[in-house]
Amino acid sequence: MKTKILELLEQNSRYSAADIALMLGLEEQEVVDSIKEMEKDKIICGYKTLINWDKVEHREVVTALIEVKVTPQRGEGFDKIAERIYRFSEVKAIYLMSGGFDLTVIIEGKTMKEVALFVGQKLAPLDAVLSTGTHFVLNKYKDHGVIFEEIKKDERMIVSP
Repeated sequence: MKTKILELLEQNSRYSAADIALMLGLEEQEVVDSIKEMEKDKIICGYKTLINWDKVEHREVVTALIEVKVTPQRGEGFDKIAERIYRFSEVKAIYLMSGGFDLTVIIEGKTMKEVALFVGQKLAPLDAVLSTGTHFVLNKYKDHGVIFEEIKKDERMIVSP
């Protein structure tokens, strides 16, 4: 039951407890209690609105994915350096990775220069950071399961001589 509630909330966090109860054939109070318990247990960590900032006037956002190679800290592994990085306000997400680098750090800034300054002045100078590689997001087609723009099919008729 909890998994089904979570799936519905992940799909649309605006569903009310009454909506969810109706969709799942449960009592509303049962849904309310489950949600409160999952919030208390940090299974539900918050509610966010997904915004396509490209459609908002006067709001420019540059998103960058930064590959970071680090030296794990003795007795603490990657956790301590990850904590130090995620405390920066620019950081929107951070993931421990397998493969050629250790952490993926996703940040947002107003300009590419602002992102570059973050990497050069805040991230790269950290003692445990060995190297960084920055990739800028050029266009978002889909984010968190939501398609931002359907690719329009060309419906013009073919004209040939």
